[in-house]
Amino acid sequence: MSSAIHMPAPVCLIENDDSGNLSVRKEGKDILDMINGPVVVVSVVGLYRTGKSYLMNRLAGQQSGFALGNTVESKTKGIWMWCVPHPSMPGHTLVLLDTEGLGDVKKGDSKNDSWIFCLAVLLSSTLVYNSRGTIDDYAVQKLHYVAELAEQIKIKSKPASEEDEEEEENFQFVCFFPLFVWAVRDFTLDLVINGQKATEDGYLNYALGLKKGAGKKISDYNMPRECIRSYFPSRKCFVFPSPASPENMGCLESLQEQDLVPGFREATRNFCEYIFVKSAVKKLKGGHTVTGKMLGQLAHIYVKTINDGQVPCLENAVLALANLENQSAVEEALKVYKNGMEEIKSKFPVGMDSITIVHQKCSSLANSEFMKRSFKDDKAEYISKLKAEAVLNEFLNERGPEANTILHADKQLTENDRKIQEEKEKAALLEQKCKEEEERRIESERMRQAEQERQEDRMRQMQEKFNKEMEQQREEMDRAMDSKLKEQEELLKKGFKEKAELLNEEIKSLQKEKESINAGGIFKDYVMPLLSTGADLLSSLIMHKSIAKGLKALKGK
Repeated sequence: MSSAIHMPAPVCLIENDDSGNLSVRKEGKDILDMINGPVVVVSVVGLYRTGKSYLMNRLAGQQSGFALGNTVESKTKGIWMWCVPHPSMPGHTLVLLDTEGLGDVKKGDSKNDSWIFCLAVLLSSTLVYNSRGTIDDYAVQKLHYVAELAEQIKIKSKPASEEDEEEEENFQFVCFFPLFVWAVRDFTLDLVINGQKATEDGYLNYALGLKKGAGKKISDYNMPRECIRSYFPSRKCFVFPSPASPENMGCLESLQEQDLVPGFREATRNFCEYIFVKSAVKKLKGGHTVTGKMLGQLAHIYVKTINDGQVPCLENAVLALANLENQSAVEEALKVYKNGMEEIKSKFPVGMDSITIVHQKCSSLANSEFMKRSFKDDKAEYISKLKAEAVLNEFLNERGPEANTILHADKQLTENDRKIQEEKEKAALLEQKCKEEEERRIESERMRQAEQERQEDRMRQMQEKFNKEMEQQREEMDRAMDSKLKEQEELLKKGFKEKAELLNEEIKSLQKEKESINAGGIFKDYVMPLLSTGADLLSSLIMHKSIAKGLKALKGK
């Protein structure tokens, strides 16, 4: 449904009631559950009454949808969602999340604002921060929610007492946080810095520049800027003039395109084009692509964690999601196997050669289906549940009268053997038995060879999937290292030598983690030995015993 879904209007995904309690709305999650393709998630945050919803409507290709509001009252409560087909990525869905305005005086609960901001960061692949006027110190200080992210989001699961690791993991936020876009509305200044014409991005970098010196005042000034620079190395800025005359500002939804200020139309067009091209598919820690269904599960996991009074942890969320997805992957793979084996039903009677060939083919298809959906099955816990041999045994037993035809020739042979036994000497019977033994040996060898090929195919698929996951993780580390190196270079240019040197430890830690990924420890140390030794022999033995058991049961019918 990912390429066809088109909601006529937004729905509430995460409700924020008057008491400040968060909950995932069933209507929103049900829509996400129907999207099995990848999603690009764009969230907008910012102070209330700054025109956030208008930009989201434009991204949806609509004039209206998300409530704009034309009073000092915040219209959007919680997080509202609008899913539309991605305009430039076939098969992908653009998920737009409009958050309630931050700093609403009627709420009086800044902690609640912080969780809304936190959820927007966790769920999105692009985060749009919307403000009005200029990017001055007041605007930056209002973005204090960024400085609080280190307290509200954890990368790895660990005991709270391990404070010494806290700083070490904070730098990893850069690997998993979304692209950051600052949209400045009603901008009236000239883009000139130190007498030189500047770009919008240059204006943002200038506004996020650090001050030299010591003391609380300098520290308070630098802290939110350092957090933005550290957590969101990929940053973009757009400035928008006022969209219309003051008297028309309250009816933007009804204004035609030609009624808007030309400069505003151009800025909006550039903004939308950038979001469509640069916003990446939402991915989990480790690089696994997120589908709409997985996004709904993530929202549920994060909201439950917050309601339980705990801090959302990316590692825990990924593991919880992996357990759900991997179990579903096993079920879907077994369905593929069973459906494939059903096809041979119409061809009865058939011999074991035919059953073995179809079994091998269906097993390979089942493995492929499992690999498509599974992730972080590091210890082969779920793939070990994918025992097609057990299903084959079940298949043979369930066939009843139809499967008896497999043994028709065998029964005829048995009746002839009895006659021969009565008419011929024991030597002739012994010769017949020797012949049967040889046939069974040949059949057993053929089955063993088929099973070996099946296991080799499984090994190949697992190795390919593992290599892909490792490549995704290496790309994460490369992006993080690149951003830290650029930040270090900029700090050195601005004369912040001490701060630049502090980044060396973060860069070394990233390099160390990348080396660990390159070593491929888990697959080499655990999965490979499991599959290449014990698992191969065990699986082969199970197959032979299962088939023998199935045939024995059929003979007794």
